[in-house]
Amino acid sequence: MQRQQSTVYVIDDDPSVRDGLDSLLRSVGYDTRGFTSPRDFLASARSEGPACIVLDVRMPDASGLDFQDELARTGHAIPIIFLTGHGDVPMSVRAMKAGAVEFLLKPFREQDLLDAIRQALEIDRARLRKQAAEVDLQERFSTLTSREREVMALVARGLLNKQIAAEIGLSEITVKVHRGQAMRKMRADSVADLIRMADNLGLTNDKASDTAPGLR
Repeated sequence: MQRQQSTVYVIDDDPSVRDGLDSLLRSVGYDTRGFTSPRDFLASARSEGPACIVLDVRMPDASGLDFQDELARTGHAIPIIFLTGHGDVPMSVRAMKAGAVEFLLKPFREQDLLDAIRQALEIDRARLRKQAAEVDLQERFSTLTSREREVMALVARGLLNKQIAAEIGLSEITVKVHRGQAMRKMRADSVADLIRMADNLGLTNDKASDTAPGLR
C-alpha cells in the first residue's frame, strides 16, 4: 500500500516564520500549509493522511494553548508542536500535560523541530492505523447474524459450547456451527483472538446486542 503524504500545518501570524518553515519542511519532503490563525485553520479542509500542527503560542486573536484545548474538546487528535519566542515554565508544562509533542523556544535548532515533527507524524500514523483497524473490525462484525453475535458474546464470557446451548436453547452442534461462522467472518485465528475482538467491540457484557456498542 502506498504511503500517504504527510502534512505539516504551520499556524503563526508572522509571515516570515511561515515562509521560513515552509521552505525548510518542503526541502525535506513534507507537504506544508500555512495559516495566520487557528480560525483560518479550522475553516480549511484537512488532509486524510498523517499530519501535525506547528503552532505559535501567542497570536493576536487567539492563544495557542486555548486552541489546543479547543481541539481536544472537539475530538481532533492531531499532534501539536509549540513554538514561542517568550515562553515560560508554567506555559510549557500546561502544553505538555495537554499532550503537546514538543515545546520549542525561538530561535530553535532546525534539527530539533524536524525531530519533533517526525515524532508527531509517527504518533498520527499510529492513530490512523488504529482507527482503520477499528473500522475494519466493525465492518466484519456487521456481517454476523444476530445469533452469531450472541454466540460470539457468550464465547467471550468464557462459556463452553454446551453451556451456550443451554443458555440460548440450541443444540450443541448448532452452537458449534454459529461459533465457526463467527470465527470465519471475523477472521479470528483462535478463540482467544475472537475474545479479544469481542472485548474491543464491547461485547463482554452480560448480554450481547445486535450491534456493537462501540469500540473501546
